[in-house]
Amino acid sequence: MDTDAALEYAQRHRLEALVVRRGADVVAQAYGDGFSLDTPHKLFSGTKSFWGVAATVAQREGILNLDEPVCETIEAWRDDPWKRRVTPRMLLTLTAGHAFGGLGSAVPTYDRALEMPLANEPGSTFTYTGISLQVFGAVFTHALRALDVTPHEYLRQRVLQPANAEVATWRSLSDGTQPLPTGASMSAAAWSNYGRYVLERYDAFADCFNGTAANPRYGLGWWLDAPAGGAAVIPYASGSGGQGLYLLAPSDAAVVHFGAGGSYKHDAMLRRLR
Repeated sequence: MDTDAALEYAQRHRLEALVVRRGADVVAQAYGDGFSLDTPHKLFSGTKSFWGVAATVAQREGILNLDEPVCETIEAWRDDPWKRRVTPRMLLTLTAGHAFGGLGSAVPTYDRALEMPLANEPGSTFTYTGISLQVFGAVFTHALRALDVTPHEYLRQRVLQPANAEVATWRSLSDGTQPLPTGASMSAAAWSNYGRYVLERYDAFADCFNGTAANPRYGLGWWLDAPAGGAAVIPYASGSGGQGLYLLAPSDAAVVHFGAGGSYKHDAMLRRLR
């Protein structure tokens, strides 16, 4: 990992924060004006990286089955020939068949997401969409009823609190619920703590880092950088404007990048981090 090259690249592309963590130690850091290790920042779609991890924990605890058809929970989906084939795994890998949309300010409520038709046969196509995550939220809500917690409460209790990864804010939708595909803000310290938590349990969360036939470069809420030549896969969370959390298992490092958009590219940063 060429830390100096990563810092130099980030500083040329509207840097707001870059933090490299190994274990409990911050081994490199740089900040833009007004930012520090503890300044909250919007993660945008980097928020998606929480849900595969939370789903894996829930499956381990017998709360959720990633491969059980959604129609076992959502009865209204039983009569639709495509919807009745959808599983939570497809929802999290964005291969359930929903159309592009449901991102940013257009994230639908659970009820609205459940009503939306599928545009493609389940499993056949990867489409970057927030709709599937909202359907997953509806399914997860049903699964958690016996515990009397929401998906976000479960995430906090079972993942973020053990990781010492505090959410600064999480925006709400029109019905008062919080979205799954976006909406969280965290400091670089908190997001890097989350990265370390996942990295230290990498084998336990390995299912999150498997791509699909429809898109080998996307797992359960994580993008997967998998270059030719047998080099190790680097899972990373990606949010609009250059937000990134990179898990570097060979280097035992978690790297957080916060930026203000511009020409920053994950691929360029990953070349420097390898």
